[in-house]
Amino acid sequence: MFAIKKLPIVTLPIFGSDAQYPVRRVYCIGRNYAAHAVEMGHDPYRESPFFFQKNPDNLDPSGAFPYPQHSNNVHHEVEMLVALKSGGTNIPIREALNHVYGYALALDMTRRDLQSTQKKMGRPWEIGKAFERSAPCGPLHPVDTVGHLKQGRIALRVNGEIRQEGDLNQMIWKVPEMIAYLSEYFELAPGDVILSGTPAGVAAVNKGDQMEMSIEGLGSALVTVI
Repeated sequence: MFAIKKLPIVTLPIFGSDAQYPVRRVYCIGRNYAAHAVEMGHDPYRESPFFFQKNPDNLDPSGAFPYPQHSNNVHHEVEMLVALKSGGTNIPIREALNHVYGYALALDMTRRDLQSTQKKMGRPWEIGKAFERSAPCGPLHPVDTVGHLKQGRIALRVNGEIRQEGDLNQMIWKVPEMIAYLSEYFELAPGDVILSGTPAGVAAVNKGDQMEMSIEGLGSALVTVI
């Protein structure tokens, strides 16, 4: 018995399957590509990894991104999503990839004006990062079919124009290192996903824009700003 109506489980589709992947938590690493850290005014080589969180129901595979209220400067950030099938604490780097279920395309949409205000005031970023449908994403591709993606082009086009472009091998903190680091501070579990950072070129979008995200090995996906 529940005191209120039981809430649905957030799930992601799996490419080529009728099965669904249930989402538990969403971890996001900040400034994980050197060029993006520089464009945001930071020196990436003097920072330890840091993470913030989105909510599971921020993930949205619908192909539409509703432009949010209270902002006039919403930025795109194309990322690779890493989905875990198992977890634990203090996971060794050499064992970290054994916990990965698969990978997907994702966007970390950001109310940059609100985030900037929070930064200046020394406050958390959630109002700029964890709003409704702020993480458009594609279907999950299991490791059994695509392998572990350690390198390959990652890019974003807006209305056909290239905005962001990089390579997965340019990550400062690689996927095994992110998993190992997080497991020192949190007990990771099946259903946890990690957004692994974005290359340089983040910029504002407008209603009606067509965003096309792509990662070598995962194909591409269109998201319309509505």
